[in-house]
Amino acid sequence: MYDVSGFRDISPTTLADILGRGQVMDTGIRPLWPSQRVAGPAFTVRCPPGDNLMLHAAIHRAEPGSVIVVEAGDVEYALAGGNMCAVAQRRGIAAFVTNGVLRDLAELRELGFPVFARGVIPFPGAKKAVTPLNEPVRCGGVTVAAGDIVVADEEGIVVTPGARQEDVLLDARAKVAKEAAETLDEWEAAHLARIDKILAANGYEG
Repeated sequence: MYDVSGFRDISPTTLADILGRGQVMDTGIRPLWPSQRVAGPAFTVRCPPGDNLMLHAAIHRAEPGSVIVVEAGDVEYALAGGNMCAVAQRRGIAAFVTNGVLRDLAELRELGFPVFARGVIPFPGAKKAVTPLNEPVRCGGVTVAAGDIVVADEEGIVVTPGARQEDVLLDARAKVAKEAAETLDEWEAAHLARIDKILAANGYEG
């Protein structure tokens, strides 16, 4: 697997500029507590409405450093709680990202385990439905495949397709270096010229 450690130094905003809106999860999925940036290969899970069996299975099968991405069937039942997140953390899982909800928020915050979700609810799901692991899932409006690189922090969540990892990281590093070398005065001048050009092209004379 391609080394993804370099993605931890790249913000979701930079990746979003490179990858486009289609790889950015919607704003409803947020950090449940103010965690630091996480980055890692996706281990994907699909849970039907009211059930969380396969997420429980996934934490014992995902490799250390993985970001477990869960397509939840609803937001009426919690996918996981404090003990489950503690085990995931102990096994080296980097984070959970889901369009569902969790519970035991105070415990998650105390653990320091990063979770990005739609919210919290105190009632847990059942453990009955078996579905395949590491199949493509849909989470926050983005299709995520196993091995895609997930970068998440308070700015949002961006998914880099596995086949583009190396090229995207190179482009992101180049963008960061260019921005770091540019003064605010230079940025302002270039920005003004760009905006004025767009306005002129659209007939604006103010």
